Amino acid sequence: MKISKQINSYRRSIMRSLTKNIGASHLHLNPRPEAEIRRILISRPNHRLGNLLLLTALVQEVSITFPNSKIDLLVKGGIAPAIFREYGNIDRIMQLPKKPFSHLVQYVKVWLSIRSRQYDLAINAIENSSSGRLSVLFSSASCKFFGAFDENLNLERPDYQHHAKYPIYNIREFMATSGINRKEQPIPFLDLKLTQEERASGAKMLQGITGKGRKTICLFTNATGAKCYSEIWWLEFYENLKAEFPDCAIIELLPIENTSRLRFKIPTFYSTDIREMGSFIANTSLFIAADSGVMHLSSAVGTPTVGLFSITNQNRYQPYNTASIAIDTNTIGQHGMIQLIREQFGRSLSTR
Repeated sequence: MKISKQINSYRRSIMRSLTKNIGASHLHLNPRPEAEIRRILISRPNHRLGNLLLLTALVQEVSITFPNSKIDLLVKGGIAPAIFREYGNIDRIMQLPKKPFSHLVQYVKVWLSIRSRQYDLAINAIENSSSGRLSVLFSSASCKFFGAFDENLNLERPDYQHHAKYPIYNIREFMATSGINRKEQPIPFLDLKLTQEERASGAKMLQGITGKGRKTICLFTNATGAKCYSEIWWLEFYENLKAEFPDCAIIELLPIENTSRLRFKIPTFYSTDIREMGSFIANTSLFIAADSGVMHLSSAVGTPTVGLFSITNQNRYQPYNTASIAIDTNTIGQHGMIQLIREQFGRSLSTR
């Protein structure tokens, strides 16, 4: 293990020890509580694309509950500004460096900026984030929500464990204790909030590859570590998919490394711009990928998505929009997967 990894490992261990006993959330408001919440901190100190896209659901929920509020986000890394560009009530995005010990001055400045602003409400989005819990504690907010896992809600809500949903179920329960009750309604979907111009640009890029009017299946064959399927697996899957949907164009979205587990056998699209990738995916008919940030990007632009799961918990991370499914590839083989895709999406992929 490299020294920097060892230091980060020690840092995480220390942070867990410091935050494991942080106190209970508290919210005490007057008869018109919504009017008192004007400035909000939402803390999700993580740099991964998928985790920040999952956060879009909570940001929408808070925006609906407090429509006159301004929201600051505490995140990590540099992609959050692109994800939240079209969220009009986002005021500041405070970005912790991915490698704090290599950028110590920037790291300290971000923490000081949390303390420098008066918040009415501070929210830790995910329970197991030590930095998130500590940032809420460190803030000057009068109302603090630390995001503890709620066993009662877990029993009541079959989808409670999903990482886009459980923070919202928690915050609704939290708000209800001070009289802020929202009507029972669906959890907001992930949303990149693409503009019409971005969608139109994506349509042009797609048509340049497949031609106008063709139904298109887009594959993303990359993923992190053991979540990634082999070249042999993807090549077999592609042949099965092509045989089942011969009238559809099948293309591959390439990862930042510009590699292909289909050996560049089919048309490809490459971009390092999150919003450009999203606008391209938004114009495809179906997106298929292993559990990854790009899978959540597809969900966030409203494209029907098939998420492939082999080692991660699909109850926590399955794609979440109006027409998506998760498949456990440990229990369903490729032919079963193709049949399931036919049953779920065959009508929308048909050209007849």
